[in-house]
Amino acid sequence: MLRLLCLLCSVVSAMASSKLCPHHCLCHGNSELVDCRGRGFTHIPHGIPHGSWLLDLSDNKLSELRSATFTGIWALRILLIQNSSLQVLQPQALAALSFLERLDLSNNELHTLASDFSYGLAALRDLRLDHNSLECLERRSFAHLESLEKLDLSHNHIRVIQRGAFHGLTSLKQLNLGWNQMPVFPSGLLTMQQRLSVLLLGHNNISSIEAEAFTPLQSLILLGLEANQLENLKFKTFLNLKTPSIHLQLSENPWICDCELHRVFSKILHVRRLHIDDYWNITCHGPPPLAGASLVLMDSQLCVAETATVLVITATVMVTVVAAIAMAERNRRKKKLNLGKQGNEPEIVHSK
Repeated sequence: MLRLLCLLCSVVSAMASSKLCPHHCLCHGNSELVDCRGRGFTHIPHGIPHGSWLLDLSDNKLSELRSATFTGIWALRILLIQNSSLQVLQPQALAALSFLERLDLSNNELHTLASDFSYGLAALRDLRLDHNSLECLERRSFAHLESLEKLDLSHNHIRVIQRGAFHGLTSLKQLNLGWNQMPVFPSGLLTMQQRLSVLLLGHNNISSIEAEAFTPLQSLILLGLEANQLENLKFKTFLNLKTPSIHLQLSENPWICDCELHRVFSKILHVRRLHIDDYWNITCHGPPPLAGASLVLMDSQLCVAETATVLVITATVMVTVVAAIAMAERNRRKKKLNLGKQGNEPEIVHSK
């Protein structure tokens, strides 16, 4: 009898849970976990329980999120909408999610983020926007994300980042901008990120880095700059990093291996807090005779030609100077000798 009663209670509980669960979705833990993955939804399903803290809408065909879509789901902590063909986020589409901590919008087709994209997301800590089609990050897109610690923007088409785009991200610890199309990394982009420990900029088109670009980053541990278009470096760029220890990734760049590059890398290697993790994998792209050569094997020879040239020039100058001095001394003696001869000549008296 007791066993039958327990079974009946389980059935009633399951029925109650199913009534609270959106059609075609699965709900777990008294509808706290709502699984709507791969159901072919073209819009957010109705009937999501107000007490849900995880909602998985991945692998659907949503195309857009309308304004105030999530009104009423006040307890939501995790929202997963990756790989769902998202193209448009209407104004304040996520504004109702004031307790959301993790948002995954990866593997979609987003081209832009509205200026009010982050409105209402003050509790968000982890944001994934990787594998989209973003081209520009506007100044106010992340303005309200003061609790954000991880931001993944990799595998987009980002060329332009407006000054102030990251201004509100004062708690940010990890920023991934790899696999984009940025041509330059200017100073002034990361002025408020004093807690940032990981900055990944690999696989872009970065050909130059302004000297003060990383100066505000007082907690940086890892800086990835591999697979860009860097031909040379300024030592000051890394000397300005005041963190106790930082690991650099610099391989797969088209380095022009000359004496100046040797000097820069030599200085970096002699600073105890700077570590080049992939130094043995750095190869020369130019000049042509050195293409493909390992920098670590060539660095001691890069200044030989320059040193030889300097020595030749120095020797030439010294020879010229010595020759000039010798010539001057010869002329002086000759002049003195001529004057002596003139003094010893007898005076000729002419008679009248």
